[in-house]
Amino acid sequence: MLFLHLIFNEKSVSVTALTVRFLTKRFIGEYATNFESIYKKHLYLEGKQLNLEIYDSCSQPQKAKFSLTSELHWADGFIIVYDISDKSSFAFAKALIYRIREPQTSHCKRAVESAVLLVGNKQDLCHVREVGWGERQKLALDNRCQFCELSAAEQSLEVEMMFIRIIKGILTNFKLKEKRRPSGSKSMTKLINNVFGERRKSV
Repeated sequence: MLFLHLIFNEKSVSVTALTVRFLTKRFIGEYATNFESIYKKHLYLEGKQLNLEIYDSCSQPQKAKFSLTSELHWADGFIIVYDISDKSSFAFAKALIYRIREPQTSHCKRAVESAVLLVGNKQDLCHVREVGWGERQKLALDNRCQFCELSAAEQSLEVEMMFIRIIKGILTNFKLKEKRRPSGSKSMTKLINNVFGERRKSV
């Protein structure tokens, strides 16, 4: 199971629009904003059958300043979405990325960094743009994030590719984690060598 956490600034159109685009290829502009949503999808990618679970917490404006403590434990990836026509939503996205990328304590440290995708939504509103390409690109590069810009209202294919992109990032992280995890036989060999090495030193 892959777990994605989607976050959007509460002053903008819900990221639920992006999720529904991905799941159904339809665009619906209005959603209820007083409850969280969890979506599930089965897909076939890179020769594997994947079970995807998407948690959309953006519909909870009262949680605008949540700490992400629990999400840092279970989320395999984060999609941080901002409105290119709303500077404050970009500032909120920046704070969330800093929270995700800040040094983790030993009890919640992950073997591999979570995949993070920064998404500028409402590309169809470029005439009222408040967030420039340069600052968006710098934020993503400085914090090791993927990034893209699109319009949930007009670009069904781009939305689908955005989700595929973050899923591939998660799968890459899984492979890195497996490479870094010592196999049972190697771990046992190392343990035996350490034990007998100490005995040799004491003889």
